[in-house]
Amino acid sequence: MKYCILYIFFLVMYTTLVAQDTSRVQEYARKLVKAYPDCITGIKDNYVIFKNGVRLLFDDGKDKTLQQLYAQPDIEDQLRTVYVKGKTPRPAELDDPGRIRNDSFFKAMYGATSPAVQQNLVTITWLPKSANQTLRVSRINGVDKKLQAISDELEKLPANLLPYVQQVAGTFTWRVIKGTNRLSTHSFGITMDINTGFSNYWQWDNKTTDETRKIPSYINRIPFEIVAIFEKHGFIWGGKWYHYDTMHFEYRPELLVD
Repeated sequence: MKYCILYIFFLVMYTTLVAQDTSRVQEYARKLVKAYPDCITGIKDNYVIFKNGVRLLFDDGKDKTLQQLYAQPDIEDQLRTVYVKGKTPRPAELDDPGRIRNDSFFKAMYGATSPAVQQNLVTITWLPKSANQTLRVSRINGVDKKLQAISDELEKLPANLLPYVQQVAGTFTWRVIKGTNRLSTHSFGITMDINTGFSNYWQWDNKTTDETRKIPSYINRIPFEIVAIFEKHGFIWGGKWYHYDTMHFEYRPELLVD
């Protein structure tokens, strides 16, 4: 009798855990499809299915150190951290929502090499009335249209806010992140660095590239009115990372969809 009760208990626990895991995967699949309807069809048998035929492992089932999360994340790791829209306090220690990225995920959508990415780059005119700067960005997932819409909204802000977003420092550049062998999202044409004259970066301010080391300072000079417009159109902001990069905006709608 005792063993029968124990068996039933563990069976119920197992069934509950499986149900919870299934529900979690279904929620991640819903967000991916809603964020990238032109590229992703869902998650099946632990693989993210892309419309171009690519299948990528969703969850490798491994427990990872912080360094491993940055260097070898699966797609589940990428989605697990919570990015909060709107005005937020200083990021908690080692809280980097959106900074953990699976390179293969972005290569499957935007291109696996620099020439492949460049085939889908188009030119937009950034702040045509106040800066008239031409920028190359990806057309995939409508990134170009979303950045143009952001530009239109930014030009309606008070004039004192425009210098922060004039003289854009960069969009597409195929490169790795300094101090790592990981590709920057600039490599995919989905990222913008705004005016560096008003920006702060954790490596500059703390004189280190060690991602496991505690950093004493957090500095931000970018007004949240600007951040809100980028977030409205699917871009996350590097100012919400413990390893802050306040000039940095990247298109990551999967972290912003409801």
